[in-house]
Amino acid sequence: MATAARRRLPSLLGRRSGPRPDAPIEGTARLGTRTKHLVKRLRPGDVAVIDHVNIDRIAAEELIDAGAAAVLNASPSSDGRYPNAAPLMLAHAGIRLVDAPGAGLFELLEDGDRLQIDGGTVLVGGEEVLSGHVLTVPELERQLEEQRERIDEALAEFAENTVEHVRQETDILTDSIEFPPTRASFRDRQVLIVVRGDRHRRDLKALRAYIRDMRPLIVAVDGGANGLLEAGLKPDMILGDMDSASDEALRCGAELIVHAYPDGRAPGCERLVEMGLRHAVVPSAGTSEDVAMLMAYEKGAELIVSVGAHFNLIEFLERKRGGMSSTFLTRLRIGEKLVDAKGVSRLYQPTSALAPALLFAVAFLVLLTILIITSPALNDVFELFWLKVRIWLGL
Repeated sequence: MATAARRRLPSLLGRRSGPRPDAPIEGTARLGTRTKHLVKRLRPGDVAVIDHVNIDRIAAEELIDAGAAAVLNASPSSDGRYPNAAPLMLAHAGIRLVDAPGAGLFELLEDGDRLQIDGGTVLVGGEEVLSGHVLTVPELERQLEEQRERIDEALAEFAENTVEHVRQETDILTDSIEFPPTRASFRDRQVLIVVRGDRHRRDLKALRAYIRDMRPLIVAVDGGANGLLEAGLKPDMILGDMDSASDEALRCGAELIVHAYPDGRAPGCERLVEMGLRHAVVPSAGTSEDVAMLMAYEKGAELIVSVGAHFNLIEFLERKRGGMSSTFLTRLRIGEKLVDAKGVSRLYQPTSALAPALLFAVAFLVLLTILIITSPALNDVFELFWLKVRIWLGL
């Protein structure tokens, strides 16, 4: 398994090269304790100042896409609990990654400060303010290999937590979740559920023909709404705790359902109330993507297609989940109605429609030329046509 994972690793790594690892870097500091919110404010060349234990692959991809010159992390970018390739993605992309736990990044730096980073030393106005540890490619590769050798420990703990929490989340199997009435009708329709995850944008692109032909009801899970809008699609419903969806997405006209804790607490409602947006609430255990799937199932969906949903050990650990009880129970209940389209963009890459058209045009011209040459009548018609063209062009 480790060998196969190593073979796949290059495809996960960064897509651009940066300055020499030891070259000084200058950039504007952008501070944010939530990486998924900070990336929306980043501009190429900025320095992202974050507090993110175990940077996940989605965050790494967004930091790379935003063009960050460096990342200063107030927490360990990888704490060694599981094989985490995300920091290595950043390093391979030429982004200087500096871990500085305990250095007081958010006390010493301010948003908009002009920073110079020399190795792991951070200077403001030419004066050193803090120093951290630069995570280099060789070091991160070595750490990743060591983490892979200890994967059995993470797996054992994950399995124990899953079994323990299955007993606490049996509501998922017993029809005791009260779903609110919805404007959108699920009955006998195909439902596309979009989750903010690895490759979800590319998977949406690969599913364009399906979306165009089947016109499924589109349900976005929190930040998945942003990916839909970027793809030129509009969600019919947004369900989640509403901490990742942008204001633009929340105001797009989609029906809003806030996922609350089982005891009824719903922090996401505060944001919607402040924005003056109508919404409903569904209290439930489990993740928002699980609740979205269960809602579609309970309301009579013919087929449920998920994009970006999380279902492997690394993804769960990246999302700070020690088990997969709710996800296991949800899939156990839904059964064959669920189709996981995550990674569908890897399954088939459609060829360009232009190539067959050009081939047809060339074949047609060759055939027409042969007919004109071999037919005296057509040859006379062509010469007359060509003469008129020359007269029209004044040749």
